[in-house]
Amino acid sequence: MKAYSGKPAEELTLDAVRRGEVGLDDIRIAPATLEHQARVAAEHGNPQLAENFLRAAELATLPDSEVLSIYEALRPHRSTAAELAARADSLAARGLTRCAALVAEAAEVYQRRGLTR
Repeated sequence: MKAYSGKPAEELTLDAVRRGEVGLDDIRIAPATLEHQARVAAEHGNPQLAENFLRAAELATLPDSEVLSIYEALRPHRSTAAELAARADSLAARGLTRCAALVAEAAEVYQRRGLTR
């Protein structure tokens, strides 16, 4: 296993932290790790959890600020259906297809249930 930064996991020690050799990208979860967890979940009969891990793998490639922005946009009454659809299109254009599908579905459901801004 490797860190998001590419460092081997065995290099991520407390001593390395004390020496200042471990940064945020070293402790951030890597998409490959989440994809592995998705395979394990699927193999154990939990497709919903597997799908969540696969969406998380996509989100792990984004800066934290964008992940928080997506979370904020998905809160009820925070976005219009058009804003959510545009965000879904942006995610899809960057290859984050699972996240794009979730946001697009939210746009439709929120509009139908009166949860848009």
